[in-house]
Amino acid sequence: VIAGQYNSNMTLLFGFFSWLGVFLAIAGLVMFYRCSRKDPGYINKNIRDSQTQRDDEPLLKRGLDNPELLAGNWSQLCITCKIVRPIRSKHCSTCDRCVEQFDHHCPWVSNCIGKKNKWEFFMFLILEVSAMIITAATAVIRVAGDPGSPASFGGWLNYSATNHPWVVSFVIMNLFLFFGVITLTVVQASQISGNITTNEMANAMRYSYLRGPGGRFRNPFDHGVRKNCSDFFLKGYNEDIEKVEQTSHPDEEMAIIHMTRSAVSQNGESVPLHANGADHVCADSQTSSKSHRQVSSSKCCDH
Repeated sequence: VIAGQYNSNMTLLFGFFSWLGVFLAIAGLVMFYRCSRKDPGYINKNIRDSQTQRDDEPLLKRGLDNPELLAGNWSQLCITCKIVRPIRSKHCSTCDRCVEQFDHHCPWVSNCIGKKNKWEFFMFLILEVSAMIITAATAVIRVAGDPGSPASFGGWLNYSATNHPWVVSFVIMNLFLFFGVITLTVVQASQISGNITTNEMANAMRYSYLRGPGGRFRNPFDHGVRKNCSDFFLKGYNEDIEKVEQTSHPDEEMAIIHMTRSAVSQNGESVPLHANGADHVCADSQTSSKSHRQVSSSKCCDH
């Protein structure tokens, strides 16, 4: 398509974009290779237990005091790998391994997509989508610029299919693959911006850490589009740190005031309270010692 002699009047800029499409396609194949060969985030199995365990022994002798299990998160227990896997991980039945931040198993790259290779997978999608757009546009413009092509659209299609069958076949195949790849790219971009995986989206109601008050969906790892995207593109992965929501509870404020009153009250004396700013409650008290000296004290409670 690029070296066709039937279109010698193309500009240098057009030639640049033509070779740019080839470069992007090659770069995408490099990312494809890296994604397929890279460790997606496999979690080590409990090899020592599997080697010393008899058939009549339980699968797990240890680890039952794990904080996640004590908290009731039994879905993190993998009886196949004999481990308590980290949150957001999942056992892949195809690879027979637990994968950290498991997204999905991709048959095209013949590997799981997880924490350690999701960046390469997304770059592969971006590069291939860009290459598809540029190469398809280059092919269409090349054929359209053929001096012998008719002016009518129907005649041009017939002429192109007859005289440039390989170019037309390339454009049709490119267009057929483009819709699937662009859909996957948009879905992955949306999930990256929300710091959530494909597995979590498909099993949102099964995982307790994705359920908020009333059983409604809540993503505790979503720190906003800017931070989610910056972490992914700069670090190569999203963090597993849960977002802490700071809320003010009036009941807690009244309890603090009551505790302050009880702490500074002496011999049944009434103690005045006053506010010191938005989040401070202070109590002043005056007591007399045996030597009739007046002592002034101030106690504050911050929250």
